[in-house]
Amino acid sequence: MSEYMALGLFAVTCLFLLGGFPVAFTLSGTALLFAAIGAVFGIMDFGLLGAYAQQIFGRMTNPVLIAVPLFIFMGVMLERSRVAEELLDTMGALFGRLRGGLGISVTLVGALLAASTGIIGATVVTMGLLSLPTMLRRGYDPGLAAGSICAAGTLGQIIPPSIVLILLGEVLSSSYQQAQLQRGIFAPDTVSVGDLFAGAVLPGVLLVVLYIAYQGCVAWLRPNSSPAIPDDGDDDIAGSMAARVLRVLVPPLALIVSVLGSILGGIATPTEAAAVGAVGATLLAAFKIDKAARVFVTATLLAVFGLLVLTLIFDLRFGRDEISGYERVAIGVALVLSVMMGGGIFMAFRRVSGAGILAGVMESTLRITAMVFVIFIGAALFSLVFRGLGGDALVHNFLSNLPGGSVGAMVFVMVLMFVLGFFLDFIEIIYVVVPIVAVPLMVLGLDPIWLGIMIAVNLQASFLTPPFGFALFYLRGVAPKEVTTLQIYRGVAPFVVIQLFALAIMAAFPMIVLWLPKLIYG
Repeated sequence: MSEYMALGLFAVTCLFLLGGFPVAFTLSGTALLFAAIGAVFGIMDFGLLGAYAQQIFGRMTNPVLIAVPLFIFMGVMLERSRVAEELLDTMGALFGRLRGGLGISVTLVGALLAASTGIIGATVVTMGLLSLPTMLRRGYDPGLAAGSICAAGTLGQIIPPSIVLILLGEVLSSSYQQAQLQRGIFAPDTVSVGDLFAGAVLPGVLLVVLYIAYQGCVAWLRPNSSPAIPDDGDDDIAGSMAARVLRVLVPPLALIVSVLGSILGGIATPTEAAAVGAVGATLLAAFKIDKAARVFVTATLLAVFGLLVLTLIFDLRFGRDEISGYERVAIGVALVLSVMMGGGIFMAFRRVSGAGILAGVMESTLRITAMVFVIFIGAALFSLVFRGLGGDALVHNFLSNLPGGSVGAMVFVMVLMFVLGFFLDFIEIIYVVVPIVAVPLMVLGLDPIWLGIMIAVNLQASFLTPPFGFALFYLRGVAPKEVTTLQIYRGVAPFVVIQLFALAIMAAFPMIVLWLPKLIYG
């Protein structure tokens, strides 16, 4: 009887979500209703809800989750500072003289923005506003142009630092420990957000390569669908283009290396790297919006570089019995550089605030973060009641008895998530579906990092899948009237096939996901 109640809880929750009710209140309200019914009929011990406060406290004090608002701040700040606009203009001018070059430039900019921001909706809308009219004016097929923008905009789902990977890592970490305890391992290993970031790098590159290869094939087979921009043959323009590319690409690439490189290199935790990214994005914004700010931004960056050099050469710790004369001088210089760095950061925030950008960035960050964390609270109650009704045992038995063992179970879960992605948001799937299926799959022996990246790529495909893919709605809202919804659906369909093909490659060759984490973390 309790198993049927668990299935009813899941089904009713999905129905309310499909009806458009708020996610957090749907999860918590439906869970409370079924918990009360279970308590009345003696199916569930209502006292289990006493653990709810501990779960909420544990999640609210989880230091990894502090990275969520920091990465959101970083992404919104870069969006408001017009980094995407400059990248699109520059890359379009660089590759536009090739057939299919504008589509390739959109893909490359999407990858750069994904590695800089990790916010999907903003990327699709920005590229739709800036690139789609240009591509249509240059004679691009509307479907191909729309599909390229949607696919490139969703790369933020898989390329680190992805908000999806942070949320997924928090869920999988708990599920992996439960799975090991069920297998009799009482000193369980952990899986971290850094593991997922490392595992997502090569799959992200694979998707970018497949997107570019498809656009190249279309340009070769159907030249009229993606024509080249005529070349005027001016060598001076070529020289100025090289300088422009360096000027536009170096700042975001430096930010990507400092954030992602510090995580993968083990220098910083995701939370610490997110703080660096938020400050770096603010410095970059101040540099772009105010020419007078470029002096102190440059001085700040030089101070940071000087601190790094001093740290590599000298031991700058105070709490030591013996400090040499050279080290005392180095510590003094480091203090001066720290003051310079702090002053530069303060001035950057002041200039960004004076330009009217900081208030909007903080408001957007607060709104998105509040949405994510209130869903945390509802999902925690849902998971607790689902387990109290015996739903986890039901799912485990079902997946264990599927033909094909772990392979059959994995295929079933991937198909289920792909279908649910037509209707549910990725946050809903992460906090409703993943906790239910992840533990049984890992009990069957599946690697948690590989499982997490497979889920992330699958969720990315759901963003592109008609009729309810969220990326399609984002683009439809900003696309010119002459681009029909049917053209957007037709253009995005090949990219959905590419996503599924990438999933098949990752399933056949798991080391695409696991090689880099093993290389970095052993």
